[in-house]
Amino acid sequence: MLRPRLRIPRIPQLGLSRPAAQPLLLRRSMHYLPPLDEISNGVPGLLSPEGFDIAWTQYQTLMLEKLNALTAGTDWESKDLKNIVLATAREPAAAPIFNHASMAHNNHFFFKHLSPRPVEMPEPLKHHFEKSFGSVETLRREMVYTASAMFGPGFVWLVKVEQPGMPIAFKVLATYLAGSPYPGAHWRKQEVDMNTAAGSSSQEGIQTGKQWLENTAYGAATGGTNTGVARQQLRNPSSPAAHNSQRHKHAPGGIDLLPVLCLNTWEHVWLRDYGTGVGGLGGKQAFAERWWPTINWNKVYEEANIEKKQPKI
Repeated sequence: MLRPRLRIPRIPQLGLSRPAAQPLLLRRSMHYLPPLDEISNGVPGLLSPEGFDIAWTQYQTLMLEKLNALTAGTDWESKDLKNIVLATAREPAAAPIFNHASMAHNNHFFFKHLSPRPVEMPEPLKHHFEKSFGSVETLRREMVYTASAMFGPGFVWLVKVEQPGMPIAFKVLATYLAGSPYPGAHWRKQEVDMNTAAGSSSQEGIQTGKQWLENTAYGAATGGTNTGVARQQLRNPSSPAAHNSQRHKHAPGGIDLLPVLCLNTWEHVWLRDYGTGVGGLGGKQAFAERWWPTINWNKVYEEANIEKKQPKI
């Protein structure tokens, strides 16, 4: 049985007083463990309190502490996770920053859609799922079996696809490791694994990420050159030049999509409670099967934003 790691203390939330003797890094930290509205000590039917502590409290805190170390002293320490992901996805030298920001974003996306009690699926959402998949059961099976078939950790996403002149459709998308579902991150080219080449958890990895932030800002704006323009974009991410660096919203062949739900398949989430198998199923598949009844469909409905009038075809 996997034994829980030593508990990692939470990063204090913004607005709370901090002791004067607290390390500079914690006093500067802008990314902190967000509260989960309905779950705080396990998810009945899915995760035990101990499993929840490992998968959410300890792991999420670890990702955010490392991200804070990588972005300390830069404007990125106050930017939200999604914007950091999109801005660093194209730059190999920023791989440690991308990996920790994307993993923290994805893990939070998984946990914030869980409910301690069953939530009925809204009819408009059900209607769109039936149009896209034939039935809600087909959607459930596709997500569960995709998770079970993944050879390696990652996330299974339910995404809303919108194309001009076409009705809304929902599809299932899998990403591996800390991969992002957002089209703006799909340009990613990473020929060197910065986690091994520079060691993202080491001081060398931290300095590599910071050097990239100082030199290239958004990474694509100046082709990686060390210029005053790049530094200006770093200090003022809302500048026109910075926005221009992301003018290409999609990678070639990319389409508009919006993630509305995800299933986390990383071993640290399910191995503590499910081991290698439960009830004749593999541990990961048993976890995925039990995940479906714990989904907060009201939050999925809010994410999907399907109230607006659809084009007639």
